[in-house]
Amino acid sequence: MVGTMPKALLLENIHPDAAQSLRDHGFEVECLKGALSEDELIDALEGVDLLGIRSKTSVTRKVIDARPTLTAVGCFCIGTNQVDLEYAGKNGIAVFNAPYSNTRSVVELVIGDIICLMRRIPAHTHHMKHGMWDKSASGSHEVRGKTLGIIGYGNIGSQLSVVAEALGMRVLFYDIEEKLAMGNAHRCDTLNELLEQSDVVTLHVDGRKSNTGFFGEDQFEHMKQDAIFINLSRGFVADLDALKKHLDSGHLSGAAVDVFPIEPKKTGDEFLTDLADEDNMILTPHIGGSTLEAQKSIGQFVSQRLEDYWFKGSTMLSVNLPQITLSDIKSNFRIAHLHANLPGVLARVNRVLGEDGINIAAQALGTEGEIGYVVTDVAQRPDQRALDQLASIEGTIRMRVIS
Repeated sequence: MVGTMPKALLLENIHPDAAQSLRDHGFEVECLKGALSEDELIDALEGVDLLGIRSKTSVTRKVIDARPTLTAVGCFCIGTNQVDLEYAGKNGIAVFNAPYSNTRSVVELVIGDIICLMRRIPAHTHHMKHGMWDKSASGSHEVRGKTLGIIGYGNIGSQLSVVAEALGMRVLFYDIEEKLAMGNAHRCDTLNELLEQSDVVTLHVDGRKSNTGFFGEDQFEHMKQDAIFINLSRGFVADLDALKKHLDSGHLSGAAVDVFPIEPKKTGDEFLTDLADEDNMILTPHIGGSTLEAQKSIGQFVSQRLEDYWFKGSTMLSVNLPQITLSDIKSNFRIAHLHANLPGVLARVNRVLGEDGINIAAQALGTEGEIGYVVTDVAQRPDQRALDQLASIEGTIRMRVIS
C-alpha cells in the first residue's frame, strides 16, 4: 500500500525542481550534493522509497540486496550503466532516465570544442596568461569544409550531425547498429574508414561494458595527421595514455576530454591528469550535459516518471521493466503485480480476484524478456487473504496496491 509520506533521496546535486515536484506530490525529500559509496548508499537508503542519482553513484547488487524495499531509481542523466538494471528489475525496482533532455547541451559543447581547438584557443589563452603575444594564423583553421567523424549515431550523434553540417562541415558517422543518416551525412562501413578521413573524431557511444577500452592505440594510430580527438561519452571508452602519446608526438593537433576513467565523487575534490600540460587541450569536469536548461529539464522529466510509477504504476520509459502507459486510476484501487514472465500469471491474478468477488474495471499486461507486469483496476480493495494469495502466485516479484 502506498504510504502517506513516502520518502525520496536525491543525490549529486540534482536540480531543485525535482525535489520540489516530489514534495508537491507528498514525498519527504532529502537532498545531498555529492555521490555516495556503496556502503554509504546502503546506510542512506534506510526507509527510502525512491532514489535519484546522476552518474557517480552506483546501485549494485549489494545495495539492492541490502534495501529490497526500494521501489524505483531515477537516473537524472542519459546513462544507466551505474545501475545493475537486470538485477534491479528481477527485484522489482523500476529504473528511469532522461535519454533526450540534455542532448542539445552536449551537442553545443562539442561544437564549441571543435571551433576552439581548430582555432587553437586553449594554446593562445595559455600564452596570453603567461605574457606572450602570439598573433599568428599558424595551425588555425575554419571548421567549414572540414570533415567531422561521429562514432555513435544515437540521439546526440545524430543531432550533432545536423548542427555540424549547418556550419559547413562534411559529416561521416559509424555505428554498429543500422541508423538513418541525417542530412548529407555519410555512413562508414568500418571504423577505420571514418578515422582515416576525419579532421575531427568525436565519441558518442553508450556505457555498455563491451565499450570499455573501445578507443585505444590502434584507433589513434589510424587517425589523420593533425586531427582532433573529442570524448564527451564515457570515461572508460578511451585510452588517455594513448591519447597523450599521440598528442606529444605531434600526430594529433588537439583534444577535448570531458569524461575520465576515474572521477571525483563531489565538487571541490582534487583531480589530476597527465593531459593537463598539453598545449591545445580542453579539459572539462564531466559537464557535457550540465547546463541550467538541461538540468531543469532532466529534473522535471525524471521526477515525473518516478511520480507516475509511484502513484499510477506507469512504467512508461522504464529501462528495465515492461513498459505500460497508464492514466489515472479508473476505479478505487489499482493492483500492480510484477512477476517472472511465466505462463498463466494473468489467469491466476483474475482467479484470485474473482474468488474474492472483486470486479475488474480495467486491466493491462506487458512482458519484456524475463519479466511480466499486470496492472488491474478494481472497484474495491481485496481482503488480506486475497492480497496474500496474489503475493504468493508463482513467480511474483513485487505486488503493490495503489489507491
